[in-house]
Amino acid sequence: MSFRAINQKYLEPGSQILMVLGIIALCQPWNMLLHSYGVTIILVGLIGFNITSKIAPEEEAGTGHGADAQARNPGAQH
Repeated sequence: MSFRAINQKYLEPGSQILMVLGIIALCQPWNMLLHSYGVTIILVGLIGFNITSKIAPEEEAGTGHGADAQARNPGAQH
């Protein structure tokens, strides 16, 4: 498994989940420690998402722009 596949499968969704957990930590009234670090958790998730979203996913073997791409989508203008 390549780094791009790991990024697409684990790192990018993990950073999104971290942002949501930061919002939950910020809004919950029971634990002052979580409330204190809620914005920090959101920012770490946001920075992680900005980095991981810039990494392009792996291209599959048959995704080139060749004659078969024109045959699959005849209305496409290239």
